[in-house]
Amino acid sequence: MKYQILKSLSVPVVALLAVFATSVVSANAQTNQRVYAQIPFDFVVGDKMLSAGKYSVSSQLMDGSALLIRNVKAKGSAIRLTDGIQSRSSQTQTRLVFHRYGQTYFLAEVWQNGYSTGRKLHQSKAERALQREREQVAQNSYDIVELIASVR
Repeated sequence: MKYQILKSLSVPVVALLAVFATSVVSANAQTNQRVYAQIPFDFVVGDKMLSAGKYSVSSQLMDGSALLIRNVKAKGSAIRLTDGIQSRSSQTQTRLVFHRYGQTYFLAEVWQNGYSTGRKLHQSKAERALQREREQVAQNSYDIVELIASVR
C-alpha cells in the first residue's frame, strides 16, 4: 500500500521538477549573454556618470536582477538592480533604452532580441528629482532614446 502511494506521488513530483529545470535553463540562457553597444553620449547609471564609449552589459546574478554596465576600453562601470519587464511580443533587436532629461541621459531598460522579457533598471534619486522638476513646469517628464546593441 505504501509503495503504491509513493509511486503515484513520484510521477507528478518528477514532472514538476522537469518543468522547473527547463524554465531555469531558459531564463539563464538570456541572462548569461552580454549585450554590447556603442553609446555616443555620457549617461548615468544609479549615482555614477559614465562617459560615451563602447559598453558591455551583463547579468551578475543568476536571476538577472543585477546588471554590470562596463566600459570596454576605459575604466568605468556601474552595477544596478533591475526588475523584469514584459513586452507583448519578442524583441526583434537588442537595444538599450535611455530616459533623457535635457542633456542628461539615464539608462532605463535593456532588451535582447528574441525575448519578450527585458530588464528595467531601478530609478536613482537624481532621476526621480529631475522627473519631478520637469513635471512641475508642465513638460513631459522625459524623452525616450533607444540604441541598437548586439549580443555575444
